[in-house]
Amino acid sequence: MFDKLRLLTFDLDDTLWATAPVILAAERRLHRWLMLHAPEAAANRSIEVMRKQRLDWMANNPSRAHDLTLVRLKTLEALLDEFGYPPSLAVQGLQVFRQARNQVVPWGDVLPVLKHLRRHYTLVSLTNGNAQVEHTPLKSCFHLSLSAEDVGAAKPHPAMFHEVARRFGLDFGEMLHVGDDWERDILPSARLGMATAWVHRQPLGGQNRKRADLCLFNLYPLRVYLTKQHI
Repeated sequence: MFDKLRLLTFDLDDTLWATAPVILAAERRLHRWLMLHAPEAAANRSIEVMRKQRLDWMANNPSRAHDLTLVRLKTLEALLDEFGYPPSLAVQGLQVFRQARNQVVPWGDVLPVLKHLRRHYTLVSLTNGNAQVEHTPLKSCFHLSLSAEDVGAAKPHPAMFHEVARRFGLDFGEMLHVGDDWERDILPSARLGMATAWVHRQPLGGQNRKRADLCLFNLYPLRVYLTKQHI
């Protein structure tokens, strides 16, 4: 099944690291920054309210909702302007958030498996989020990193997969995608004819009838299944 593979794509958030704690820590750091630089705004807008404002902005701007960096920038600009602070401060606030957003902690299986696979395959990261891989502990693992912002659409839209195939001149049958989300990762890549590896680090519950080519609790089996192709 895997003998034709030349390239592996990996989702990031909740596939290679736990996302929720990182996002919460980054939002808390941004809020502390606002308390220093825009105290009235911080006093009147909690993290939860700011989150709702981003969701509302996305609902009102669906053509740009895939760009999570832009979403945060625009809503932060609006918040600062509402309370009489210069919207230009938003760029600084966004930098504070992104620095914290990049402080991810990959699961223990991730780095050794990626380093091993990189010796045999081209590795590409694909994310709907806005973590900057080049500023994370995985900065040396991937040959290319793409985000929804880069291609103008978020998964399950196939734009990222098409862009990878175009850049490397490959057929989808020569590619395998690794991800945690059935709807955003596994289904769209399988529909293109890619091989799939579904990583579910927690019990599946009612989803246990769904099947990918590989169903994994961590990445270690990839090192076994895919290394066989190079023996």
